[in-house]
Amino acid sequence: GVDALFFNHDYEPAAIARDASVSHALQQAGRAVFSFKDQVIYEKNQILTQSGTPFSVFTPYKNAWLKRLQQEGLHHHACQAKPGQWLQIEGEIVPTLPELGFEAIDIAYLHPGMQGAQTLWQNFQQRLSEYGERRDFPARKGPSYLSVHLRFGTISIRQLVLHAWQHGSEGSSSVWLSELIWREFYAMILFTHPHVAERAFKPAYDAIQWESGALAQSRFEAWCQGQTGYPLVDAAMLQLNRTGYMHNRLRMVTASFLIKDCGIDWRWGEAYFATHLNDFDLAANNGGWQWCASSGCDAQPYFRIFNPITQSQKFDEQGEFIVRYLPQLAALAPKYRHAPWLAPVSELARAKLLLGQDYPLPILQHDVARQATLARYAVVKADDQSGRNIALAL
Repeated sequence: GVDALFFNHDYEPAAIARDASVSHALQQAGRAVFSFKDQVIYEKNQILTQSGTPFSVFTPYKNAWLKRLQQEGLHHHACQAKPGQWLQIEGEIVPTLPELGFEAIDIAYLHPGMQGAQTLWQNFQQRLSEYGERRDFPARKGPSYLSVHLRFGTISIRQLVLHAWQHGSEGSSSVWLSELIWREFYAMILFTHPHVAERAFKPAYDAIQWESGALAQSRFEAWCQGQTGYPLVDAAMLQLNRTGYMHNRLRMVTASFLIKDCGIDWRWGEAYFATHLNDFDLAANNGGWQWCASSGCDAQPYFRIFNPITQSQKFDEQGEFIVRYLPQLAALAPKYRHAPWLAPVSELARAKLLLGQDYPLPILQHDVARQATLARYAVVKADDQSGRNIALAL
């Protein structure tokens, strides 16, 4: 009894193929098919360079994006609900979450549905002026926590962008708008360069030889389980495993550790995040992992390698986030929570902490791993010749 199908665009390669197949089959059967832009402000090839090609660097893309928005404007559109007829499905039973392969996790932080999204949005508007200052500190309430709602369409990207754009003169609103544009940038990259779903955006980076065998597997398992011996990395992974969420700064820290400390192929981590993140979005997840691997568009240089200890000291100075997920480190003085193995024997004894038993010793030494990474990335130095002297100077 269906005469027409209405759906919104998806930019993932498999989804594009699926939608084309379904649309063709329905049209062949005499049904009408209508599709629309919904999850982004500008999609596909709507933002191009002056030569008519897709952007591969974020800042010029952002400037062109903002220029077009300035010219066209963005306004609320009134929607009036109309009564319709629902199809009645007889005999269908909704499967349980375990039957669908899902496990129960702590989702107390989630506010589900459109009503929950608006509750979060109203709360964030009161904190938006502090977003630029607070967003990098995982122990503080800085982010909007709206990523899962954007992922599932329970809040409108137009509502968020309109507010940020109207308050763009305020520093934090501008910073947050940039984050929303990054989301669209990665969606555009995935649509125009679908190979990134499987390979490096920059082909030269596919030549990198990653760790393999038992060493790679043991390091990967330690990373997955939050057992690397680096507290900020471990706390972040435990947050992901227990809640399905990870703070954005920590996504970069944990990804950098897996790729550039452990020497593991970025696709392993990308797949793990895809399995565990409630807000998983292929474009954003892939873009973030390739940024950390230096293989993506407008990525960090290959010689920029996050130090997990200094990142911890800078963004979780008192170790508040760390002890939230690693309570066994709470008795340590804050300055020792970032690297417990560097604490004096007397401090470990006072805290009643036995390393290797209560908390693991580091699975590797960052300085040694860093040198191995610079050697590993030597195959792509020609792709970024400017990096050589900078790398030697670090």
